[in-house]
Amino acid sequence: MSNGYHIPVLRKEAVDALITTADGVYVDGTLGGGGHAEAIAKKIFPNGLLIGIDADADAIAEAQRRFSATTDFQQFIGSGHIILVHDNVSNIQAILRQRNVRQIHGLLLDIGVSSFQLDEGSKGFSFRTNDALDMRMDKRQTLDARTVVNTYSEQELARVFWRYGEEKSSRRIARAIVEHRAHRRIETTGELAFVVEEKASGKFFVKTLARVFQALRIEVNHELENLSNTLRETMEVLAAGGRIVVISYHSLEDRIVKNFFQVEAADKVSSGHKLLPDMPRVPRLRVITKKPIIASDEEQLQNPRSRSAKMRAAERL
Repeated sequence: MSNGYHIPVLRKEAVDALITTADGVYVDGTLGGGGHAEAIAKKIFPNGLLIGIDADADAIAEAQRRFSATTDFQQFIGSGHIILVHDNVSNIQAILRQRNVRQIHGLLLDIGVSSFQLDEGSKGFSFRTNDALDMRMDKRQTLDARTVVNTYSEQELARVFWRYGEEKSSRRIARAIVEHRAHRRIETTGELAFVVEEKASGKFFVKTLARVFQALRIEVNHELENLSNTLRETMEVLAAGGRIVVISYHSLEDRIVKNFFQVEAADKVSSGHKLLPDMPRVPRLRVITKKPIIASDEEQLQNPRSRSAKMRAAERL
């Protein structure tokens, strides 16, 4: 399992942007295999506090293994300087409250699905294998991809594929799914891929599949709502001078982060009318990355996953 998690993307850039004080409290809200978290821990050892959060229990177990393999980190965990939490980071305020942490000095989010989650058949994320259609990051939740595919109306399915996958054939694919399931439920990733293939044009088949599977994953895990909630909640617990650093992999996520940072950094609110003056407001963030940071050519060559990554960072005023 430990080899299945992806190489951390933009690790140095993210950690350098995140850490402002070595004795601060830092949250890695998308722990994954612990690659970014390990780099944070090394920078704040032995005085800081690292809280690693992930909705996927396998990610927590992998990070626990990674930290337990090093004597320094064993000490860090033993003394309570590393805390690993199986939860969704959108619950950040409750997570901190339960642990008597009032403020944090930084939040890192590396959004999206890990290589391990794609490769592990039991998770049902990938169209490259034929496994049970699942896609839940957190197995404790009830909604899974099988439920979406077999119970959503044609209109609801089309909305999901268009909104979260930006798939032009969303209506045709939704209709094909509804027609197919009238005779037989769609239970596996392979069955869904077969239905989509019939409606996707040949050379674009793989890209269409990727968009449909992405859209289902986002719907099942409420990823965009959770991202927005996380950013809003974090503002209430982020210390002055603290940082939010987000690495995203597609335009839907990046747009949410960019817009949130812009709104929180604005010194006025538009009146919405050309005859009325804009209202002044006190900005709460300073945007550090005027343009998103992307991976170097070398990193993109070594780690293809980094090609679509965009990193944005902002500081609490």
